[in-house]
Amino acid sequence: MVCPTCKKEFDPNDSDSLPFCSERCRLVDLNRWFGEGHGLPSIPDPDADETPEML
Repeated sequence: MVCPTCKKEFDPNDSDSLPFCSERCRLVDLNRWFGEGHGLPSIPDPDADETPEML
C-alpha cells in the first residue's frame, strides 16, 4: 500500500492509521483539510442571494 501523504510504500498490517503509514502522515493530511489546502469542489448556486436582505 502507498501512503497518500508521503507516498512511501508500507505494509497495511503494520499501521494503525490506515490509509496512512503513520499517525504523523494522518495528522499532516488533517492539517491540510483544516488549513483549506484540501477541499471539496462546490458549484455556486445561481439562485442564491449573495446580498443580505434590507429590513
